[in-house]
Amino acid sequence: MAKEKVVLAYSGGLDTSVILKWLANRGLEVICFVGDIGQHEDFDAIKKKALATGASKVYVVDLKKEFVTDFIFPALKCNALYEGRYLLGTSLARPLLSKAQIAVASKEGAKYVSHGSTGKGNDQVRFELSYFALDPKIKVIAPWKDKDFLNQFKGRDDLIAFAKKYGIPVKASVSKPYSEDENLMHISHEAGILEDPLLRPAEDVFSRTTSLQKAPDKETMLEIYFKDGIPIKVVDKTNKVTKTDPLGLFMHLNKVGSENGIGRLDMVENRYIGIKSRGVYETPGATILWTAHRDLEGLAMDREVMHIRDMLTQKFSELVYNGFWFSPEMDFLMNAFDKSQEAIDGMVKVALYKGNVMTVGRESDRKLYDQKFSSMHEEGGFNTEDSKGFISVSAIRLKAHYVALGEKDPYAWRSKKAKK
Repeated sequence: MAKEKVVLAYSGGLDTSVILKWLANRGLEVICFVGDIGQHEDFDAIKKKALATGASKVYVVDLKKEFVTDFIFPALKCNALYEGRYLLGTSLARPLLSKAQIAVASKEGAKYVSHGSTGKGNDQVRFELSYFALDPKIKVIAPWKDKDFLNQFKGRDDLIAFAKKYGIPVKASVSKPYSEDENLMHISHEAGILEDPLLRPAEDVFSRTTSLQKAPDKETMLEIYFKDGIPIKVVDKTNKVTKTDPLGLFMHLNKVGSENGIGRLDMVENRYIGIKSRGVYETPGATILWTAHRDLEGLAMDREVMHIRDMLTQKFSELVYNGFWFSPEMDFLMNAFDKSQEAIDGMVKVALYKGNVMTVGRESDRKLYDQKFSSMHEEGGFNTEDSKGFISVSAIRLKAHYVALGEKDPYAWRSKKAKK
């Protein structure tokens, strides 16, 4: 009788290697899925290790370009920032990995999928919500929420002992005292010693960005071109490089951003499950793009559209962070954001210098900015006498409010409150 198949999201690390063998020991045929989203790994070595550990097949899928075009760029259209700061590097990668993993499960006729995410983190939610949205009939094996698995493995020492028992190679080097997640968009550092929010990360924590002290003492000048809110070309004036391919231009922005110490962030955030966590992030290329894109919107986006879009941005960012990329509310928001970007065409000049992304110029054929309207140095284009009536109408409700209070001093109530 054929064994039931399970597709495991596999990284080659200790946890997923142990999970692979644990699943096989339960009588399942384990097919490993490895998504290449830009992490620096030896994928041939990972594949060999998976097969040696008991996998019947290993799929290594190159997802880098799709990550840029279908996940990073749509988030850029929305100026997505979780809690106003985090650029969502890990959050955006999870639905892509889930999508590719479900595709493998469908191809193989697998009844189950599995992952190695812990029961305290966000990733378990992101993976599993995506699985169920993409294949409502799929069954999930999540070992770190499985009673039998938890009884067998109390911690890292138990995992290592299991690996040695079954001849699973364990890296001999001492692991870093914190965990990392890496992809094309960013690298995150969290847990371990970084759980102390007062501890300043040592410089050797950072691997994607040069320290400000070592960054060049000169500007790197870029021209970034957009069409419908999407970057279509980067011209590096300093290094004489032009990139038009989506993956190529993003990788180049990562390179120059890294060299100039762009994109470091240290924050305490709110996980979806209710726990606060401290994360240290490096996101060089995306930081440059988000800055340039937002600036171009100032030139070419209608004021009221911008203000409504900004309100929706917060909701969009929460949905991405919480794992609802594949949801009806996300479909609704995506359509709204696409509409908002129809006029976001043009070029933005930015200067990179020691951790800073400074916009130094912008142009657009779709601009709403009118120099004559705005000028303080010449009349024309705008009748300033019209402002008299505009202000009078705007003041009606203010006059009525303070007359109703019966106060001669509009700030009297604040003064009374301060004295208390």
